[in-house]
Amino acid sequence: MAVHKIPIILLIVLFPLITIEARSRRNSSSSSSASHSDVDLLEFPLNLEYLEAEFFLYGALGHGLDVVDPHLVGGGPTPIGGKVAVLGPLVRDVILQFAYQEVGHLRAIKRRVKGFPRPLLDIRRETFARIMDSAFGRRLLPPFDPYANEINYLLASYVIPYVGLTGYVGANQELQNSTSKRLVAGLLGVESGQDAVIRALLYERRELPVVPYRLTVAEFTNRISMLRDHLGNNSVKDEGLIVSVSLGAEGRVTGNILAGDRDSVAYARTPEEILRIIYGSGDEHVPGGFYPNGGDGAIAKSHLQHRN
Repeated sequence: MAVHKIPIILLIVLFPLITIEARSRRNSSSSSSASHSDVDLLEFPLNLEYLEAEFFLYGALGHGLDVVDPHLVGGGPTPIGGKVAVLGPLVRDVILQFAYQEVGHLRAIKRRVKGFPRPLLDIRRETFARIMDSAFGRRLLPPFDPYANEINYLLASYVIPYVGLTGYVGANQELQNSTSKRLVAGLLGVESGQDAVIRALLYERRELPVVPYRLTVAEFTNRISMLRDHLGNNSVKDEGLIVSVSLGAEGRVTGNILAGDRDSVAYARTPEEILRIIYGSGDEHVPGGFYPNGGDGAIAKSHLQHRN
């Protein structure tokens, strides 16, 4: 009898282990297949995070990631044209906090996915001058200099974080893995905070002139938002600090300290829309703007490979 009982006992002991192993393999297979697209979507924002980190670090400190955390750049080229900005104590403190937050964002993403080296970034004053010229449809004289004073630097800062914010909103609905969603939600929370602070600082100054252009701060933000909408896909996903009543919250106000749709929900953008904006070309296949050689990662590279 004992001879016949041994296999039964073994089955009783081993069956749960076999079942657990089978489930583990299924879950592993499912996770890897779902996370493949997640990897691409998590890597893509590194393009924006590198840009924000370098612009804020240079603006506050006069140097970038090469000094603050060389390991994060992965051997990528040093940005072109970054310099310390002329800022008051409060705004410099805020920008420095933003800078270090972006360093943390890079680390958080690279902890989850392999990522890629810092792409070549062009943050020269001439690059921002071209953006402002495009926003107004004419050449501003003298050329806009983001580093010249506090208002200019805040306006230049207005150009960048909101684009990443809308990208995170768009990516979150496409992610499959709960860990990936948690990371993007956390990144979105801080990016949204940064954008809100920049908009609040500018809203306080909304009626001030941007010297020497005889244009107000609010006019600059409206034009920048219109340009991003035009480059992205010609739909309303961007709003300046002053809007028509119909676009204000609940159709009751013209002040627009936070941008949102008719229900005050944040707008979403696709990676393609973001590339069109940050390249300044309106075409995800044509690099330029802040990225002379284009972005990196599977999504950005796939469009560069299909250039006409």
